[in-house]
Amino acid sequence: MTRPTSRDVATAAGVSQATVSLVLGGKWPGRVSERTASHVRETATRLGYRPNLAARNLRLGSTRTALLVVPALTNEFFARVYTGAARVAAEHGFGVVLYPSPDGTGPARDPFASARAALDGVIASSMAAHALQAIGGDTLPLVMLDSDPAAAGSAAHVNLAMADGMRQVTEHLLALGHRRFLHLASAVDSWTFHARAEALSTLLGPDTELRTVRSPLTPDGARTAMQAALAAPQGRPTAIVCDDDILAAGACKAARRLGLRVPEDLSVTGFDDLALATAVEPELTTVHLPAERVGEQGMAALLAVLEGTPWTAPDIPVTLVVRDSTGPAPTP
Repeated sequence: MTRPTSRDVATAAGVSQATVSLVLGGKWPGRVSERTASHVRETATRLGYRPNLAARNLRLGSTRTALLVVPALTNEFFARVYTGAARVAAEHGFGVVLYPSPDGTGPARDPFASARAALDGVIASSMAAHALQAIGGDTLPLVMLDSDPAAAGSAAHVNLAMADGMRQVTEHLLALGHRRFLHLASAVDSWTFHARAEALSTLLGPDTELRTVRSPLTPDGARTAMQAALAAPQGRPTAIVCDDDILAAGACKAARRLGLRVPEDLSVTGFDDLALATAVEPELTTVHLPAERVGEQGMAALLAVLEGTPWTAPDIPVTLVVRDSTGPAPTP
């Protein structure tokens, strides 16, 4: 069976094709009687008519489709970003295509033969705008999430208040009496991690010690890095500030293998507030990042850009969630 067309609907309903277009396009009030409009809709339903979206998109010059590029699908943070973006997109008749960069945080490859013909805009999470030239070129609007607001090449930025999150972590640990810190930093070269490191070093005063150890963004990588860093008891830190909950889980594992108790001997903090944060024991003190809100604002920003409206918004607030992985600094 062939797919019914608007001409088939017009013939079956005994009206012109123009009338069918007005009714099914929602532009009939004041131009077509309500009785005729109801008859056309009933006829279309009976025939199983569905509008040809490809033809409509070609006519309008828009696909109403956004591409969301994320570093990986294995991290639930980006799944939540997608959920938020897709929710706002659906409210405006848009769809979101999720595309994980095959090289993680490296340059994303063009997922379409001609992306500019298939997309209305791109939302990119946690990677540099220049990494997306293959997809967007100079023609597609680009909204960057969790990226350097001073970087050129994007139409809008959506950021979390990362520096404030690190401030909350630091003040919490200082209030517990900690003065010897170790920053377990992600080895990923990304603005978001640089921002966290800069905030931490700025917030700690001259009466504190800060050491930085870099690790791959995996529990095993973090465990290996921390076992080496904590092996010598002299000058051992009392607080480990981690760039991510995954790193914090690895740090806790390293502490246990070295016979150190968390938080009695060593306090550990994370970032993100993933499900992992409450799956480990002790549960992690961490900074909650509202990932769905990031996706929602990212899509809202793209819609504004497509409408030609300037888009600005303050950084999205983040919140420290205090659990059982932090406690008073141990007595020397």
